[in-house]
Amino acid sequence: MSELLEMKHICKRFPGVKALDDVQLTVKAGEVHALLGENGAGKSTLIKVLGGIYTKDEGEIHIDGKQVDIHDVESARANGVSVIHQELMSVPYLSVAENIFLGQEETKSGFVKKVQQNKRAQEILDEYEMDVRAGQLLGELTIAQQQMVEIIRAISFGARIIVMDEPTSSLSTKEVDILFDTVRKLKERKIGIIYISHRMAELDEIADRITIMRDGQYIDTVVTSETPRERLVALMVGRELSSYYTKTDTATEEVILEAEHLSDGKDVLDASFNLRRGEILGFSGLVGAGRSETMKILFGLQKPISGTIRLNGEEVKISDPQEAIRLGIGMVPEDRKDLGLFQESSVRFNMTIDVLKQFIKGISYSRAKEMRLVDEYIKKMSIKVASPEQLVSGLSGGNQQKVLISRWLMCTEKILILDEPTRGVDVKTKAEIYYLINELAANGLSIIMVSSELPELINMSDRVVVMCHGRTTGILDRAELDQEKIMTLATTDIVA
Repeated sequence: MSELLEMKHICKRFPGVKALDDVQLTVKAGEVHALLGENGAGKSTLIKVLGGIYTKDEGEIHIDGKQVDIHDVESARANGVSVIHQELMSVPYLSVAENIFLGQEETKSGFVKKVQQNKRAQEILDEYEMDVRAGQLLGELTIAQQQMVEIIRAISFGARIIVMDEPTSSLSTKEVDILFDTVRKLKERKIGIIYISHRMAELDEIADRITIMRDGQYIDTVVTSETPRERLVALMVGRELSSYYTKTDTATEEVILEAEHLSDGKDVLDASFNLRRGEILGFSGLVGAGRSETMKILFGLQKPISGTIRLNGEEVKISDPQEAIRLGIGMVPEDRKDLGLFQESSVRFNMTIDVLKQFIKGISYSRAKEMRLVDEYIKKMSIKVASPEQLVSGLSGGNQQKVLISRWLMCTEKILILDEPTRGVDVKTKAEIYYLINELAANGLSIIMVSSELPELINMSDRVVVMCHGRTTGILDRAELDQEKIMTLATTDIVA
């Protein structure tokens, strides 16, 4: 394979920070080249330089052996570079065809030639075996289908280098398979793919080579098939992680929560399970299984039409999150940016918003007491932050997740629900979160962990509840846990 892209000696500075320090990246035509590193390693900054969002301070970019000047998004596109961001940049109220040709519409006398545009779009959709009509509104499609439309849009612009940033973070297993099939077709066309993901198993399947970054610097480039996972982790964090998953047996026989035949009549049809003190109870299932919706019922965000919830043997009605908090239940939601955090508020505000009454006596407010608690959790959770007053939007995904977990630990006494707790965070932060989860369970907190990552569930759970189409299809003890058993239960509607 020939060299398609070379980035040499790339440097990028921001006030007080050198985000990229002499970084290099080489991508071959027809190669999937993964970019790996912790949150804050410089991956996003590097692809923003390549995509024209940032202008490099030093270094050179070569495409097909020719030095090019990429200073904005238009110049990146002109040089065949397209970036598909984790947060999709599509327009939901426009049609699929209009999204594909947005910015490159074919016109006549000032009017878009819609018939021809729809025909061309449909031809490309059919070529990539997408069961989508060109005239459909984009907002009617699944996230996976919208992502595919963005890939097709990049191709229609003549992109030869496509960056995919965490492309599978919101996809089901079946949708991931479809995406990978498309990536392989792009490889056959000699398109170079830069693939960013924290999911190691994906890299084994799809990546040819991997470039590792750490603290804004280039560390190494390795061949995927020749490099053990432990070696990749060591390159990322600068040392060996002796124990990636931390799990001790802390569950007692005391049942703290019982849910019987919960149903909201739509997403959750028949969910039954119990939770023991000090237990880590995993929840597995494909997209649409009803896992997150079941958690919303437990936390008062979604009202059941039938079923029973008992805490310590007593039936309770959880009508809203305030009632859940009063009963000692906390929840870290799947979507931390939109549902969990106040992005334009400080770390301190996000941590203490639910426990402010602790610092108020009469008409007086103890800022010192609040700051002592915030500092305690910043230290305990190893949160990288310039100060407690830093906006949470300025933190990496992993540090945002730690802030959100800290917030709920401050006000949760009995049960903590974690919905996809390690989604979008790097390997080192994952290991830290696993250690924390295990420590919390050892101290008597009962934890429900919803996850799409089977290795995470298998290695961290005492038991796993499996759901399919809104129903509990089985509950597996730790000794029974393996991927085949979980996937069998996740694809059947017959209650075990």
